[in-house]
Formats: sequence, structure tokens, C-alpha cells
Amino acid sequence: MGTGGGGVTEDVPKGSEPETSESLKAFGEVVKVFRRRAALTQEQFAPRVGYSVPTIASIEQGRRLPSKEFVARSEEVLDAFGALKAAAKHLTRKAGLAKWFERWAELEPLAVTLYTYEPRLAPGLLQTSRYARTLFEKQLPTMNDDKIESSLVARMERTRILTECPETVFSFIVEEHALRRQVATPEVMREQIDHIIELSERRNIDIQIMPLSRGHHAGLDGPLCLLETKENTWYAYSEGQGTGQLATESKEVSILQQRYARMRAQALSVEATASLLREIRGAL
Repeated sequence: MGTGGGGVTEDVPKGSEPETSESLKAFGEVVKVFRRRAALTQEQFAPRVGYSVPTIASIEQGRRLPSKEFVARSEEVLDAFGALKAAAKHLTRKAGLAKWFERWAELEPLAVTLYTYEPRLAPGLLQTSRYARTLFEKQLPTMNDDKIESSLVARMERTRILTECPETVFSFIVEEHALRRQVATPEVMREQIDHIIELSERRNIDIQIMPLSRGHHAGLDGPLCLLETKENTWYAYSEGQGTGQLATESKEVSILQQRYARMRAQALSVEATASLLREIRGAL
């Protein structure tokens, strides 16, 4: 799953097992050494490479897999003699992220605008730990405990961009039935709805519900995500069961932008959504 499930895979293909955390820590130490060599603090370094200070800290501490963009920009800013690019070649993806979701996960922290339409579940970026854990525990094929834990870590790590990127504009459109469906216990569902309500109060996060009363609408072809980088380059992502597709061709992206724009007009307003969320929460 990607938008709803967060690109989690229940099976890691042979030959692509995740690297140990020690390799990420080693890469982080290399970045730190070159940053200090350049006499830059994390606060000074972050804007030069286009990432937040918490993201820089996460990479240097070995808690986050660096994106290709981060490696390239850091190499240039720190004049690292090719050392960062060489070290990055020995890093593999994080446990818990599907191979087909990797590229989109790398792009998310670079976004200045990120739109998500999700008709199935609470969107991955909005999920609480207990809600996500329930989904993993009930997933088929069955996941063992280690995979559940690694998938949960990957999911929660992705959600950090909502707090680490306060200048990014986030928009979420979620189908009403996806929030009413009790995929977890009432307690977990109440916590999940409360979390969405809390996030909706942030200035940079708009959450809208597509009501059951809305018949035909522009999103019936399935979930989609749209993302804009600081260079004003747009990407789109859509997925099915066990597959995901990243779109970079301008015509294809434009079509999905048109659909999302129409959906924003067809969905409930942010204010009406807040009221409905409280109603859903009260019925649990």
C-alpha cells in the first residue's frame, strides 16, 4: 500500500534485504564529518540542501535513509570529493517500504506541496501507530512480528514530515466510508479520528471528506497523490494491489491535477469536514 498503506510490503524480494542500521549510522557520521569540516551547523546546512533541521538530524543519526537528492546536494554543498555518493551506493532501502514505493518516499520530504486522495483507509501520513499496527497485523499474506515492527517504523518515520515541514502545504481528501469503517477497535478508531482532527487544526494541513452523499466524483478511478518540489516540478503517484506507478510526464500529471482540483470542489469544505469528523468520532 502507498497512499493508504504507505508502500508497505509484506515480503522483501530475495537479494534486496534491508541494510542494517549500522550502515545508515556510518553514512550519517560521514555527513556529519564533512558538515563540520565545512564549519556548518545543522541549522546552516539544512537550507543549503533544501531539507529541515530535524531531517538532517535524522540522517546524521542513522534513522533515515537519505534520498538521492540529499546525497547529490550534500556532495555539492560540502565539497565531499565524491565520498558521500560512494558511501550512499552501499545503502539499501529501509525495511517496511515496498520497492515500487521507494521513489515516492524519497520525494515526499522534498515537497512544498503534497496532495493525497485516499478512498480506502485513513491515509498513511495521517495514521496513528495503533491504527497502522492493526492494519499490518491483519494483512495478507500474514506478516511475522519482525516485518510488522519494521513496517510500523517505516510508516511512522514517513509521518514526521507533517511536523518537520511546517512550510509544506498538505491537502488530504478522504472518503467518508474509509473513516467510518471500523477496521480497528472503537478505542483505536476514536484515537485515529482525534489525531486527524488535531492535524486538521495546523495552518498548513487541509483535510476534506468526500461525503457518501456525493454520487459520481472525479476520483472514482482510485487513490492518487500529487507532489510539487521547490523547483516547481510536479510528480504524481497512483497504486493498486501490490503495485505503484510514479508519473513524471507533464500531460499525465496535468490530468491528475485536474481531477484533484475538481475533487476539492466536490468534497466537503474544511469546516464542514471538521464537523463531520466530530460526528463520526461521537458515533464510535
